[in-house]
Amino acid sequence: MKVEGWLKIMIPGVKGRLGFKNCRGSTVNKDGSPPQEEFQQEGRKEERGSSLEEVVNECSLVSQRIGEIISLSGESDQEISSFEFIPREFFEDMESSWKGRVKRIHAEEAFAEVERAARALSLAVGFGSINVFYFNMLFYVMEDFFPIVSRVKSVISSLGGPKGEICYAREHEAVWFKGKRFMPAVWANTPGEEQIKQLRPAMDSKGRKVGEEWFTTIKVEDALNRYHEASDKAKNKVLELLRGLSGELQTNTNILVFSSMLLVIAKALFCHVSEGRRREWVFPKLKEFHSPADKIVGNINKMELSGLSPYWFDAAQGNAIQNTVKMHSLFLLTGPNGGGKSSLLRSICAAALLGICGLMVPAESAVIPHFDSVMLHMKAYDSPADGKSSFQIEMSEMRSIITRATPRSLVLVDEICRGTETAKGTCIAGSMVEMLDCTGCLGIVSTHLHGIFDLPLATKSIVHKAMGTEVAGGRIRPTWKLIDGVCRESLAFETAQKEGIPEKIIQRAEELHLSMNVTDLHVAPDSTKAEHFNARSYARGLGEICDSSMTSSDFLPFGNLELLQKEVESAVTIICQKKLIELYKRKSISELAEVMCVAVGAREQPPPSTVGTSSIYVLFRPDKKLYVGQTDDLVGRVRAHRSKEGMQNAEFLYVVVPGKSIASQLETLLINQLPLRGFRLVNKADGKHRNFGTSTLPMEPLSLK
Repeated sequence: MKVEGWLKIMIPGVKGRLGFKNCRGSTVNKDGSPPQEEFQQEGRKEERGSSLEEVVNECSLVSQRIGEIISLSGESDQEISSFEFIPREFFEDMESSWKGRVKRIHAEEAFAEVERAARALSLAVGFGSINVFYFNMLFYVMEDFFPIVSRVKSVISSLGGPKGEICYAREHEAVWFKGKRFMPAVWANTPGEEQIKQLRPAMDSKGRKVGEEWFTTIKVEDALNRYHEASDKAKNKVLELLRGLSGELQTNTNILVFSSMLLVIAKALFCHVSEGRRREWVFPKLKEFHSPADKIVGNINKMELSGLSPYWFDAAQGNAIQNTVKMHSLFLLTGPNGGGKSSLLRSICAAALLGICGLMVPAESAVIPHFDSVMLHMKAYDSPADGKSSFQIEMSEMRSIITRATPRSLVLVDEICRGTETAKGTCIAGSMVEMLDCTGCLGIVSTHLHGIFDLPLATKSIVHKAMGTEVAGGRIRPTWKLIDGVCRESLAFETAQKEGIPEKIIQRAEELHLSMNVTDLHVAPDSTKAEHFNARSYARGLGEICDSSMTSSDFLPFGNLELLQKEVESAVTIICQKKLIELYKRKSISELAEVMCVAVGAREQPPPSTVGTSSIYVLFRPDKKLYVGQTDDLVGRVRAHRSKEGMQNAEFLYVVVPGKSIASQLETLLINQLPLRGFRLVNKADGKHRNFGTSTLPMEPLSLK
């Protein structure tokens, strides 16, 4: 867009604020209100046209005047002085503050005198030439310092003999001879004797001796004084020209500020649009928020981003994972380490900020509400100066978010309550999620605290989302795709191993994780007995399991699904662990597998790692009856069960086991044993397995001793 186009957008109404003169020559009031009698006579169209013309004309005149005085880039008639035997830093420090600021033509004599003084200093210091030819021979003169330096270098010793060189004494703005362990009196009757005799200690501006290593001569000092005087005159001349130009433009300060601001905005917008078009970004559709009282069809507040990509990647080149985010409420986000949770939050935050500013967003299409605030909380660090831990800092930031969030806010919280003890942190996080849900804001709260899904949260619109994973090459890896459900896989061991943690530590961590899950305490609420399951590992994983005897009369009716799930989990763990230990002792399996029950909630899907892996599962039906099965494709089996009428929100419990044969045996065992523990099964007849028959274990409730 041409400059006139930008001015037409930005100029309307600025005439009074800038103090321009109108077309009749009257000055507009500083407070922005034009003179009343003239304002009444001039129409809005005339005012805008006049303002635009004045701004363009004023900018043209100011630009022309500045170009007459200020030196433009590319002019090569003001290079910093440079001579062979004088350190370049000396001339850069002396001349860079004023040379190249104004055109040389305005200070020709001052600039020429500096160049002559610099050349004279070079001749005084070192080895220079005089432009006199005799028989095609160029005559050279050997001045004060160079012969001394040459003599010192010719006899320098590797064992630490005298050293000398021409150096720049920055503090004193001087070029002197610096001789380490150099004593002029010792160097008599040698080449350069005449120059050595002329050396004297260097003095500072107050006449004090600088040090034992610095030397100068009268000729060098005279040349230095001449150069400094010439430089000061040139600098003062440049400042005089700049002050004069500043005085001339004093009345145009407002137009300069406005034009500069306009230029910055125009350049930024041009660069943004150019880069956005190259990356195939789009302009969003801005949507106003609706209050619950607005009786408008489809007035649900929402933000929809299709093909959203991280702004630091170029989606047009195929190096970015794109996601579709349809947000009507608060998301509770889970996912493995490195799964893309933080990147997703940053991407959404950037899209929202760009969108409400009317700029392009990194997406294929976007509908963005006009948020009144965007609140982002990422990782918190401690502040020793304030005496606060990282958790205190996090709580302080969360207090600001919770107290200031409105239904029109976008709240993005990354890994809430990560800095404290897991159990209490989970409860605090759950309470904050309830509060944000009650506020009705849009946003995402990501977490690794999977216990939050077991809390009885009083939420009405929370949506569970997860960052997906897949199995590739026998390993679980993230897909960086946003999916529905909950991901309880952290990939913590894989991440630690990838970052170079020794294999021995990873193996030990897996053993500790195994023992921690085996020794889990299961307590049935409202029951008269508590069931304890304990294990002490020995022989690299083989455990001794002990449990108090129970009969079916010990169980109360299962009126609560959560209580039923806990009791089933406890029973499955005991039965399966007992059988696996028996098989391990008989060498029917190569290693003892740990029994780890994993729950699949109503809106959750099993992780991709269960595909191609043998597992046994328990289906919880709405009528509180159980179905026990085994499969090598748990994802497909769950989908098949939920496709039946009334089973859309069915929940599952599964255990990964070593091999299909073991899965079939455990399936038969569970079908035979669970009814004896008071559970009702719909496939009890499957206990008579054709291949394995009934279990060799007695057909009474297990009593592990």
